[in-house]
Amino acid sequence: MTESPDVAPQRTQSDPDDYLKQLGSSWHWALGFALATLIPGILILVWPDETLHILAVIIGLQFLVAGVFRFVTAFSHGGDGGGSRLAGVLIAMIAILAGVLVLRHPMQTIGVLSLIVGVFWLLTGVLRAYTAIADRALVHRGLLFGLGMLGVVAGIVVLCFPVDSAVALTRLLGLWFVLLGVFELVMALALRSSTRRVMKASPTA
Repeated sequence: MTESPDVAPQRTQSDPDDYLKQLGSSWHWALGFALATLIPGILILVWPDETLHILAVIIGLQFLVAGVFRFVTAFSHGGDGGGSRLAGVLIAMIAILAGVLVLRHPMQTIGVLSLIVGVFWLLTGVLRAYTAIADRALVHRGLLFGLGMLGVVAGIVVLCFPVDSAVALTRLLGLWFVLLGVFELVMALALRSSTRRVMKASPTA
């Protein structure tokens, strides 16, 4: 009369790993991240005369939001035995750390802010490129690899040629966020198209 046999399936169905994997693989989640990246970029470009304090707050919040999105998305990876998932978690941790560093001292100098952004772009670019190579199950791996390499180049440029004015930093960050948001939007639409093809190919009950 024990009910133990019924407990295991319930735990499996409500397992956090399965839930995060389903959520991170959804094109709606990818679309949400695209908008969370595109909107701050547009705001930065629309308000080019904003103070460094406001710019730092927008960047810090965007990094924190990106960290949350990347953490969930990491659970959709796993094509190489978990290495790409680990890379996704590292991207999330770097994003959250960068967000905390920026928001902790929003009145910091342009040089410090540029350093944080440059290191963030460089590290996350390398990890994205690795994920695109390692995870064969990803949709449009070439696009993700190109985005990763673009991040590497952007990080190197910022670190080697420091920005010396708030206006230049504002335009650079705004353009990067818009470009990244457009890439993420394309990835979300590609994921939606792939999902619909799978649903049409699968037999209906």
